[in-house]
Amino acid sequence: MTHGRRNALTPEALGMVDTIARSGSFAAAARELGKVPSALTYSVRQLEDALDVLLFDRSSRQARLTAAGQELLEHGRRVLEQVDALANRVQRVATGWEASLTIAADDVISRLTLFELVEAFYARRGSALTQLRLRTEVLTGVWEALVTGQADLAIGLAGNTGSQVGIELRPLGEVPFVFAVAPHHPLAAMTEPLTDEEIQRHRAVAVADSAQRLTPATHNLLGGQDVLTVTSMQAKIEAQLRCLGCGFLPEVLVRAHVRNGVLVVKRVRRGNPQARLGYAWRADAVSQPRKAAHGLALQWWLQQLDSPATRRALLEHPRHATIDEVAS
Repeated sequence: MTHGRRNALTPEALGMVDTIARSGSFAAAARELGKVPSALTYSVRQLEDALDVLLFDRSSRQARLTAAGQELLEHGRRVLEQVDALANRVQRVATGWEASLTIAADDVISRLTLFELVEAFYARRGSALTQLRLRTEVLTGVWEALVTGQADLAIGLAGNTGSQVGIELRPLGEVPFVFAVAPHHPLAAMTEPLTDEEIQRHRAVAVADSAQRLTPATHNLLGGQDVLTVTSMQAKIEAQLRCLGCGFLPEVLVRAHVRNGVLVVKRVRRGNPQARLGYAWRADAVSQPRKAAHGLALQWWLQQLDSPATRRALLEHPRHATIDEVAS
């Protein structure tokens, strides 16, 4: 009996019940399915006999579902969605496009350039087969997302991540930082270069590392210094514009603020740091030798990152970059 019920519950049978319920009558459903009403009625009776239930109330001229029919409709629609999803997944595998691709990008990476790349990616034939996911991470959080399998591609990795089996790492470029304060901050009027002792007396603004499992990193903070911690680089810039603290900021992100006089760059005795960043991806072929090293979606992104112009745009935050400039 169980085997017979299973044979009766085909995607075609579930689709038939869905069509009848949606159209409201056997006649309308028959027209939509390209069948004569008597053939459709016969198919419904066969399904009811196999399940030993009544699916439709025959006392009404409308195609009204019974409680059992309603239950079959609701769960049947979920089954049909899963069948469609499986078919799409098989198609993706056959065509070489991944079912999904997750990209983790550090907070300092240009979102303008990143979204222009996303736009260029979706313009590619076949790219719609891949569900793209973008996530923002900070410092060690970028590396953690990659090594824990939460991301397939990481952009903006700190240069001291080391190496790991199954991870391919390439250089992205350098981001120069400057020490900046608001014009009315006490350090703005002090003689340069500023010493660590002078800086330590004032509150620093720091961006929190987004790592949850790995040891979070801290940069350019002095022992005993008061710290205001924020969640993004833009929040750090805003805090320093409001004179809530001091600290190093990416030069390209504060260039306009310095030019407009709302931030003051100060020379420091220790020198300005430069962040050496990289990008990395998961080499799935190491653990799954029967599969290609990466699908067409990841291949496309790696081709873009192989371009010096694209890498430069991701770090320099061009205000008027075009898709052709960053994705050529």
